[in-house]
Amino acid sequence: MKKFWTDSYPEGVRADVTCDRKTLPEFFDNTFAKYAQQEFSTNMGVTYTYDQIDNISRNIAAWIQSLGLPQGATIGLMMPNVNQYMPIVIGIMRAGMVLTSINPLYTPRELKHQLTDSEAKAIFILEPFCETLEKLIDETDIKHVVISKIGDMLGTAKGTIVNLAAKHIKKAVPSHGLKSNADYKVIGFKAVIKQGKSRSYSRPVVKPDDLAILQYTGGTTGVAKGILVTQYNVVIATAQFEEWFKPIYKKIPKDTQVNSIIALPLYHIYAFIILLLGVRMGQHLTLVTNPRDTDDFVKTLASRPFHIFPAVNTLYQALLANPKFKELDFSHLKLSLAGGMAATPATAQNWIETTGLPIIEGWGMSEGLGVGTANPLDNTEYNGNIGLPLPGVDIDIRDDDENILGIGEVGEMCIKGENVIQGYHKLDNERFFTKDGYLKTGDVASMNEAGYIQIYDRKKDMIIVSGFNVFPNEVENVIEMHPKVAECSVVGVDDEMQGQSVKAYVVKSDNSVTEQDIIDFCKENLTGYKRPRQIEFIDELPKSTVGKILRHELRKAAAGESA
Repeated sequence: MKKFWTDSYPEGVRADVTCDRKTLPEFFDNTFAKYAQQEFSTNMGVTYTYDQIDNISRNIAAWIQSLGLPQGATIGLMMPNVNQYMPIVIGIMRAGMVLTSINPLYTPRELKHQLTDSEAKAIFILEPFCETLEKLIDETDIKHVVISKIGDMLGTAKGTIVNLAAKHIKKAVPSHGLKSNADYKVIGFKAVIKQGKSRSYSRPVVKPDDLAILQYTGGTTGVAKGILVTQYNVVIATAQFEEWFKPIYKKIPKDTQVNSIIALPLYHIYAFIILLLGVRMGQHLTLVTNPRDTDDFVKTLASRPFHIFPAVNTLYQALLANPKFKELDFSHLKLSLAGGMAATPATAQNWIETTGLPIIEGWGMSEGLGVGTANPLDNTEYNGNIGLPLPGVDIDIRDDDENILGIGEVGEMCIKGENVIQGYHKLDNERFFTKDGYLKTGDVASMNEAGYIQIYDRKKDMIIVSGFNVFPNEVENVIEMHPKVAECSVVGVDDEMQGQSVKAYVVKSDNSVTEQDIIDFCKENLTGYKRPRQIEFIDELPKSTVGKILRHELRKAAAGESA
């Protein structure tokens, strides 16, 4: 199909992107040399330059290389947005290893799956989450554990105060017993930096098609599945975003270092690729560790001018609900970008009334490094669709037989591009792709004559909670592990704050089981956004003649319609 949508591109944005087939070690070497003296990131009031992050990451890389792991071994990273995060990411990649980013709020069950499926040999982890790792580490291949305290990159004085406050005042650091033994070694993050300084580093021989990241995303089989992200997938994705961002940079004086707000968790691909775009363009990155503390978040926003603000609908809503947010200076803000979940019209209207800028919506998925579609960034109003395919991205709409549909026809959106992965880890990939190599997204959509895309629903039953994918099978599998549950089915219901929330229909095997029993069980086995907000006990689940549970009937019932 001819990429007719490029006729709708903003002036100066190229229809395609060409990029040297560089690897990530080359990407980081070039970028850090170019921007050495500029500020890289600020977290909790402490700022590092590109040169400082460059040196710290090289020390981490040298230490990793000294472990004797084979090149391409997988290393986990389980942290929120703190100054340590990116030096560790870059160090892992510079050492020639594969990164697997982990949600720090994972339960033992979820963490065990990712560590065992990825065959991770080492993990960098923030101390508050060691309690979770301790419960399952003996069932994994982990041989090296690097524990970082919250204040490890906040300077000696401030770091000490923050660490003491986190442990003794906020009680945010549960005790754990992770210590070196015959099976694995435990070391502190600061010791890694110190040891790395005395070790030699050599840039590994890495090819553009080599694996760089093993990213995990919701799984239709009940567990998260790993996506195989190559070195070049990441490099080209940042170049594609850079091209689309051209209209924004025209609005910013050339001598201004752009400040991007990174409040979304970096283990999520949307935040991660936006941050790497910032690195590519020499931006300053404001890392927000706990965006739910909106009072502190607003203070951070007030501390220096900010230009680019990526978020999800729930985060925009939370800030708008804080009276102090409306007192901020928005004169430097040039882009409010929404992804992960649809921005609601009410939120979009409130945002433009408060900041003077529209929320610009886009669409992406982990399998495409977040690069998929977006509205032109110089739009002056919210339009409710997900925009145009980005430079270098090819999208068409297909029926169940993979036939390409016409303008305005509704079918499954399929995507192809150099940013799109070639497959999943340890899975038969044939069913995920069309015969001509397009990835099936599972989204039901249509495209208009100008190339703008409207998404209607999921082809499958995935639920999107605050931008995170929740697959019903995983939640159902967990609930059905409860000894007093016969079976259950899970659906998504509309939620004003989160877009959707999870509702579970449960059939009891023992009448003594209560709603609280199910809630407590889910707390032990599911990350917060996956847990049901509503639980309803029913006598039996609606099923087809062949015994398939009819989720569409449950969705109707949950929406108050007649099933």
